Amino acid sequence: MNSLSPRGRRELARFMKFSVVGVIGAVVDFGTFNLLNSILGLWSLVASVLSFIAAVTSNFIWNRFWTYPDSRSKPIRQQAFQFALVNMIGLAIRTPVFAFTEMPMIRLTERFLRALPSSILSANTSSIQLDPVILGRNFALAVAVIVVLFWNFGVNRIWTYSDAP
Repeated sequence: MNSLSPRGRRELARFMKFSVVGVIGAVVDFGTFNLLNSILGLWSLVASVLSFIAAVTSNFIWNRFWTYPDSRSKPIRQQAFQFALVNMIGLAIRTPVFAFTEMPMIRLTERFLRALPSSILSANTSSIQLDPVILGRNFALAVAVIVVLFWNFGVNRIWTYSDAP
């Protein structure tokens, strides 16, 4: 890190903050997804879209006030619009990634759970169940989130928060 220029260190610090915000957003995203899909029974694709919107809202607030506090020359409405637009394109990327990986991840999880020794599965309490559908959907969501992370960071840094030095 010492070999980085001052600008490189500043951008690395921003990326680290962006990553922390991303983890918070992932907790919001996965928590909302599982609440809507597993507990309330909402269709997984719809739950994925709604959880994405909740995470984007959280991420905008954290990024505006913590990651890019020096980005204030743009009005908050303009930044919110830009952030939302970038993330809507991210959603357009995320949705097919989720849709195409959902069933393969469920099948992979089913195969993995079948391959586990029965002693591990029987140690499972009735309150904690390894449901291959729920696990597979969460793995598919994780793949989609990782793919979109790179889009969101890059474009938001270049466009939404372009006024930050």
